[in-house]
Amino acid sequence: MFSVHDLTIPHPGRPGQALVTELRCEVGAGQLLAVLGCNGAGKTLTLQTLAGLRAPADGEIRLDGRALAAWPARERARHLGLLAQGEEEAFPATVMECTLAGRHPHLGFWSWEGEADEVAANAALMACDLAGFEAREVHTLSGGERRRTQLATVLAQDPRVLLLDEPLNHLDPRHQRQLLQLLRERVDRGGSVIATLHDASAAARYADLALLLYGDGRWDFGAAAEVLEAGRLSALYGVPLQTHCVNGYPVFIET
Repeated sequence: MFSVHDLTIPHPGRPGQALVTELRCEVGAGQLLAVLGCNGAGKTLTLQTLAGLRAPADGEIRLDGRALAAWPARERARHLGLLAQGEEEAFPATVMECTLAGRHPHLGFWSWEGEADEVAANAALMACDLAGFEAREVHTLSGGERRRTQLATVLAQDPRVLLLDEPLNHLDPRHQRQLLQLLRERVDRGGSVIATLHDASAAARYADLALLLYGDGRWDFGAAAEVLEAGRLSALYGVPLQTHCVNGYPVFIET
């Protein structure tokens, strides 16, 4: 469904250097890819490039075998959705108005949202534990509630491929778990998710695939069970980690 071929992403502050060099990976229907790396390793730039918002120095991204650059913007938005890391609302709006914005790729020019769009928005709000928040002004929300509203907006968009930049930001443990379970259910129904995460233990529990970005061009990609192990993660983060098993899942702890 979504494939990357020899993608090179330049370092924005160091001409001639690359954050990622000749990246090759593939995410199919029913798969969740977790992207991990230190601050500044290029996770956000990689996600923006995968979304078509930034041009790579080299390489190609394909959606359903078709170059991403060849997709018309509106058609691409019906298949590919992006949750940015630090989104801010430009104008005063309610939670429902923000969530309905996710339906715009499905509307014709000069069309207004209809009943089906409201049903999709309400379903997304319920999935993000925001039922009853519809009339709340976004500027009155807490950081976690605002993040969940942003998540509801991209869920209402209902793309086949979700690109999520640190979706767990500002969420408390309960809502982090709810979101990860929601993403897992989505891929189990045939969707695809690519998400940047800081929690390697959560990635090991919920992801099918993992991509490690080292920030100097190097990368590791493969099955999460193989890539997410203490040796590679210790090298990635520069701290010694050990693996412990808790309820059948690996947990990485600094030693």
